[in-house]
Amino acid sequence: MSEREDERSSEHDWLAARFEASRPTLRALAFRMLGSGSEADDAVQEGWLRLSRADTSGVENLEGWLTTVVARVCLDVLRARAARREESLDAPASRTPPDARDPDPDPDPEHEAQLADAVGLALLVVLDRLAPAERVAFVLHDAFALPFEEIAPIVGRTPAAARQLASRARRRVRGTPLRRAVGLRGAEFARQRAVVDAYLAASRAGDFAALVALLDPDVVLHVDAAGVPHGAPTEARGAAAVAGRALAFGKRGRFSRAALVNGAVGIVVAPRGRLLGVLGFTVTGERIVAIDVILDPGRLAGLDLAVLDER
Repeated sequence: MSEREDERSSEHDWLAARFEASRPTLRALAFRMLGSGSEADDAVQEGWLRLSRADTSGVENLEGWLTTVVARVCLDVLRARAARREESLDAPASRTPPDARDPDPDPDPEHEAQLADAVGLALLVVLDRLAPAERVAFVLHDAFALPFEEIAPIVGRTPAAARQLASRARRRVRGTPLRRAVGLRGAEFARQRAVVDAYLAASRAGDFAALVALLDPDVVLHVDAAGVPHGAPTEARGAAAVAGRALAFGKRGRFSRAALVNGAVGIVVAPRGRLLGVLGFTVTGERIVAIDVILDPGRLAGLDLAVLDER
């Protein structure tokens, strides 16, 4: 091996070692942006391919360079995903919307479920509602403390505009204006949250008696037509009947989290961070008088969702 070849090999090994040291952070960043373990791995791998082909002799901060590259790859993926969703709006009604399927099955769903739990299922669901540039700006600044001067060229905006993107995303994630708009504050919010948390805990534990105790004797549960086989009932009445349906649904409890749904406390069901359904509750006093189970992709897309702190 010539001296020049030996230098190139040493430089390649050095870059590979630096990249591997940065891989966990890059993957965490990509997962928060994309919500998919396999897509995150692809984005990180693309980062390595670009690094291996680039002239990095003038790069002073290699980790920052890699963060920028992977963030731009993620932004491209998010924009392509948004374009597919817009195209689906023009598709015939009989076609299954792309988001109702799982177009990107992960080879290790258990691992991706763990990633989703670590990030927060409700957060992933709400992040998925953001515009691509909003999501990237929010994740880079709020989760990875990147200054807006560095975020700006990634999203193609000025630093001031990037700050506005992150601020708008932050308001939607936290849901503060949404809660204020419906007057849900203080004791009322705490009461709703306590009832919904108790419902979620009882359904996960398979505790029929606890569910019945939370439900009004005349409670009504309604499931939209997309969530039941053709000809099957979409409604259940009475505490015992609704508790039974809740237990049947309880196997998805692991993928369920409390969230703000149209300004009220509800539950999002999101296996591997992908929104499958939403439960909306009407609470009177300390009991649930109505539950609306929303599974139709069209209705789900029209909901205002915001994150609630995990308990």
